[in-house]
Amino acid sequence: MTPSPGVSTLKRSLGLRDVTLFFVTAGTNFQWVATAAAAGQGSLLVWVLGGLVMFLPLSICVVFLSSRHPAQGGLYVWSRLAFGPGVGFMTGWTYWTSNLPYFPGLLYFAAGNALYVSSRASAQASASSGYFIAFALGGLALATYLNLRGMAIAKWLSNVGAISRWLAALLLALLGGAMWLKFGSATAFSRSAFVPSLHLTDVIFWSTIAFAWTGPEAASFMGDEIRNPRRTVRRALAMAAPMIAAIYLTGTLSVLLILPAAHTSALYGVAEAFQRAAQQLQLAWLTPLAAILLTMACIGSVGAWLGAVARIPFVAGIDAFLPESFARLHPRYGSPTVAIVTQSAIAAAFAFLGQAGTTVKGAYDVLISMMVVAVMLPFIPLFASAIALSGGPPVPGELAIPGGRPTVVIIALIGLATTLGSIALAFVPVPDDAHPLLTVFKVAGMTAALLATGGAVYGSGRRRARAIEVRAAGRPRGCAPGP
Repeated sequence: MTPSPGVSTLKRSLGLRDVTLFFVTAGTNFQWVATAAAAGQGSLLVWVLGGLVMFLPLSICVVFLSSRHPAQGGLYVWSRLAFGPGVGFMTGWTYWTSNLPYFPGLLYFAAGNALYVSSRASAQASASSGYFIAFALGGLALATYLNLRGMAIAKWLSNVGAISRWLAALLLALLGGAMWLKFGSATAFSRSAFVPSLHLTDVIFWSTIAFAWTGPEAASFMGDEIRNPRRTVRRALAMAAPMIAAIYLTGTLSVLLILPAAHTSALYGVAEAFQRAAQQLQLAWLTPLAAILLTMACIGSVGAWLGAVARIPFVAGIDAFLPESFARLHPRYGSPTVAIVTQSAIAAAFAFLGQAGTTVKGAYDVLISMMVVAVMLPFIPLFASAIALSGGPPVPGELAIPGGRPTVVIIALIGLATTLGSIALAFVPVPDDAHPLLTVFKVAGMTAALLATGGAVYGSGRRRARAIEVRAAGRPRGCAPGP
């Protein structure tokens, strides 16, 4: 990475506890629990398989690459080292822009949960797109403000999100167990039903589960803000992994104990499960409490991801692929101000674009498909980078992977296959989509627009970088070397 005065002002504000909680916040979301429960009990096995073919390969590759190359920027830096600046930039660009539809999609889910705080039925506000848009903008504003104050402040929103998740998961498990003991299971479990269905709806769902298992790569973007990153990242991920698995598996099982899959909403399923259990057990006060926990968990995710991925354009600014303003840090708080504000502004625009010409549920489905495609694209060069950079002698402090390079290569190939399959499935509309062609057009169009914009920005950045090199060498502009 090219030295910059801004880099020296980064503060190592994240310790083991913060990074562990960050992984829990970044690696889980109850919206995927609702989606899985709506798919039925077969989703429990899909969770396990998804963990084996996505979370495990991703974790091993990230821990290996973080220990060998722990610098700020994560997969942007790894792809650049492995395949050059062009691939590195597009990897960082696609990952960064993938969060633009992710933020409003996640906040739509939070908005639905927040309705239960005042005991309003979700159906009453489902037609009110203004409510969902306003909530998304408010959540973005809060996360943006805290991240502008620096990671020492912003980490508390992520930490609160992780704690809220655990409390909600524990409460859901207790309610699920109580409902099972008192009324029996709402879902008729059978051995055959645990086998995942091959129907189109269920196969499409697999790509969402693969996406849900991502997140281990996020902390690597903040390598220069983590105390002892080589050791901390792998220890934190090892501690967070069982927590993540427990939230997904016990959460899905608990919802199925409370609600039959056929009557579980993929958008509001978890909140509905809380409401039904609270009513049946005559504990109505638990519904607003659970809604608050679910809402805070989602807002914590937005805060965590907004801050983490803003470090990608910050590093790209240092490399002169983005305007120099992206490389500047706030003089007092040490935050990449321009990167954070730019990201939030574009995400706010996506909150409007996803809603255009469709219902709230339709907007949510488009945003989910879009984020699956956009998030999965940079994992192609990430897994390829793990293969390319696994050769050569180890560096001091590097984690020794059992089996050495062959293990890394095999694991990376598994992750690569999962990534490609998930991208293909994300383009297939759900069977009940009222406007399937419009959905495909939106997903494909927004993906193409992000890639084309990234190519244009990279081309502009290359010209800017050459001009800087020419000035540094003391040559006239007209004497710049060719490509």
